[in-house]
Amino acid sequence: MKENFFQSNLLSRKEAANYLQVTEGTLAVWLSTKRYNLPVVKIGRLAKYRKTDLDTFIASRVINMVE
Repeated sequence: MKENFFQSNLLSRKEAANYLQVTEGTLAVWLSTKRYNLPVVKIGRLAKYRKTDLDTFIASRVINMVE
């Protein structure tokens, strides 16, 4: 049961790219250059992303514009 919980909360690079509306290559570059502090779960050669981490990343990119 616990195993399924962790697997169901992990997104592939393709799924994470679709969620963020960027390309898979962009995520790969961000990981290799450490451009952003976006946590990645490495399973062998696979890079997996937790949806909660993606949501946190999106929230951290919000810019408040004051007029």
